[in-house]
Amino acid sequence: MVTAGAVGHSSGLDFLRDVLNARLPAAPISATLDFTLDEVSEGRAVFLLTPGEEHDNPICSVHGGVYATLLDSALGCAVQSTLPAGMGYTSLDLSVQFLKRVSVETGLVRAIGTIVHRGRQTALAEATLVDTEERGLAHATSSCMLFPLPPAAAA
Repeated sequence: MVTAGAVGHSSGLDFLRDVLNARLPAAPISATLDFTLDEVSEGRAVFLLTPGEEHDNPICSVHGGVYATLLDSALGCAVQSTLPAGMGYTSLDLSVQFLKRVSVETGLVRAIGTIVHRGRQTALAEATLVDTEERGLAHATSSCMLFPLPPAAAA
């Protein structure tokens, strides 16, 4: 609730820098799946995950929902990093293309999200999941709706 209460009080970039620098706690999903925000700049966000057995599906590959969550986080935070104080966003869609199998043996992966376009009411972002050799593992796009936060949320 601490992190949610801080949304909208500062720019999206400042908010994410506070999460990156541990002045605010990360979103609860990052603890559930054990991934971290590694870098953020305007229009860009990077998350890290080292796959473990807890991420596997029954055939010992990382579950597609883990890929999707990591990519969705990078996409959303890339959008959030462009927002002024008092503005919020929500995903309108998420499209994920799985390119290669990810497993415990893959090691560290990075989800790199960037803004493709940001208008007044919508934004489009893309993200790529890569291994340490920068080989593409998955790709995603998302459209987001932008909106002013209610005064109580931004005050």
